[in-house]
Amino acid sequence: MQPDGDPLAYAGDLIEDGRAEEAARFLRARIAAGRGGVLARVLLVRAELASGAVDTALETARETAALNSNVPDAVTVLGDALLAAGHLPAAISEYQRALRLDPGMQRARVQLGVAWLEAGEAERALEQFAALDPAEIAELAALVARAEAIRTQQRSDAGYVRHLFDQFSADYDARMRGQLLYQAPEVLRGLADLVMPGARDLTILDLGCGTGLGGAAFADIAAAIDGIDLSPQMIAKARARGVYRNLAVADIETAPADGGEAYDLILAADTLVYLGDLTAVFRGAASRLKPGGFFLFTVERAEADGYELGPKRRWRHSESYLRKCAEESGLDIAGLVAASPRSEANVPVDGLAVALMRAG
Repeated sequence: MQPDGDPLAYAGDLIEDGRAEEAARFLRARIAAGRGGVLARVLLVRAELASGAVDTALETARETAALNSNVPDAVTVLGDALLAAGHLPAAISEYQRALRLDPGMQRARVQLGVAWLEAGEAERALEQFAALDPAEIAELAALVARAEAIRTQQRSDAGYVRHLFDQFSADYDARMRGQLLYQAPEVLRGLADLVMPGARDLTILDLGCGTGLGGAAFADIAAAIDGIDLSPQMIAKARARGVYRNLAVADIETAPADGGEAYDLILAADTLVYLGDLTAVFRGAASRLKPGGFFLFTVERAEADGYELGPKRRWRHSESYLRKCAEESGLDIAGLVAASPRSEANVPVDGLAVALMRAG
């Protein structure tokens, strides 16, 4: 293949043929020689992304968008690079900016919908997809099906949870303690003192550890604390607290069942509210407890049997449902008390604090 005729078409063909690095070299040479305009730079970003050079692509995209701030293609490809680099809120912002510049730009609208899917925001994604022509977007049916699947799953989507807490990580502690009067870690510490008095030198797993408030509440009785959370930004905050041995970005519904060290105590402070069906997380916790070990958690209380999604997109669970899940997972009820893990609009949330034990 030779650059016969349109050089941008030639570079595009190279990318389509799986020769993205070659396309990037060709485009860089043209740009360096002063023969590449904004479209060449946009295509260079796409070539760099296709070749896996995400950091380089992001640098090129930032420069391209800065030089061409009113060109929708330049703004959209910056969104692509940000999305590939994991900067989801910033990517969404750039796609929205591209659509303000050109409301009819279908590619920006598709990508904005995809970004909303990554954030677990199915309704917002469907809103974008509804404005597209299925005859012109081959992948539209699959994207809509993915959004519908997110709407019907019995848990908050992992992307939604990650996006939510990445956004809140900077001021999470101040917001939770000051505005929402958050006290789930202290509630669980009080429950631990009741069901396992005098316990010391515990190995602890903190599910949905967030910024590490739970770890801090149990640090004085711990030999080692490990934590997992979906949000990389929250994990970074927890690491800075200095109370955790190991921290991992992972899903609490699946990670415990993958095996590993057994623990004396597993915590889930205000975490299970992002799951409807608790079967998997109960079984995972049971598999990682030592004989005689405890699983302590808080939930928001459901009025009816089973579980329900509340108005704040947080799941609520009934006492009867928790007892059923515990029995099915081979765990005994060691304690179950009314508790308020936080407030909403200055009104304490009706909740439960629960201690389950694996028989010795």
